[in-house]
Amino acid sequence: MLLARVSEAAGRARLGRRQATYRPPVAEPGRRWAGLAGARRLLRGDRERAGTGRIDRLDLYERGLTVAVEGRIHVVRYDTTLVRRRRALSPQGLTRAHVLVDLDGERIALRCGDFGEPEVWGPEIHRSVADAQVPGALAALTRGERLDFGPVWLTRAELGSRGTTLRWAQVQRIEILKGSVAVRTAGRWQVWGSVTSGIPNLCVLRTLAEYLTAAERDED
Repeated sequence: MLLARVSEAAGRARLGRRQATYRPPVAEPGRRWAGLAGARRLLRGDRERAGTGRIDRLDLYERGLTVAVEGRIHVVRYDTTLVRRRRALSPQGLTRAHVLVDLDGERIALRCGDFGEPEVWGPEIHRSVADAQVPGALAALTRGERLDFGPVWLTRAELGSRGTTLRWAQVQRIEILKGSVAVRTAGRWQVWGSVTSGIPNLCVLRTLAEYLTAAERDED
C-alpha cells in the first residue's frame, strides 16, 4: 500500500523512473529513530528533544525524490528544490544532514543515520540537483542576472560576498575547508561563509564556479 502511494505521488510530480530505495537501519532494542519533524525543530535551533516519527523509506528518481514519514509522502523535484548541508542530532550523536524543500514548501531533513548507505544517496542528491539546475543558472548569468547563494553571489563577470568582489580571472579555486566556503585568490584563501550556516545549493554554486573559472582561463 505504501509503495503504491509513493509511486502515485512520484507520478503526479513527473519524477520519472525510480533509481534506488533506501530504508532506515535496524534500530537497537529499546531505541527508536527520530522523525524528520523533530530534526527540523533541531535544525531551527530548538533545543527540545527530536520527535519519534517513523521514517519509512527514501526513494530516488530521475528527476526528484520522495520521503515517506509516518505514512505521509514528501515529494522533492531536483530542478526546483533548495538543498543545504547542516548538522543535526541523531541517536548516534551529532551527524550531517541534507535539508531540502519539498513541493509544498516544507523543509525536509535527511540525516545520514536515517537511511542506509548515506555515502551513496547524499552525494547523489547533490549531484542530481546540480545537474538539474546548472543549465538554467548559466542561462540566467548569460542574460546578465545575479545569482545569490546565501552570503555568496555571482554574475557572469564576478564573484562576491559581503564587502569583497573578485573578477573570475582572480579566482583560482573554491573549496570547502573545515566546514566553510573558501576562495583561493592570489595564493591565499579567503573564508566566505560556513556550510553549516545553511548556504543553499552549494553544489550548484561550486559547479558554476568551476565552469566560470575554466571559461575565464580558456579566454586568456
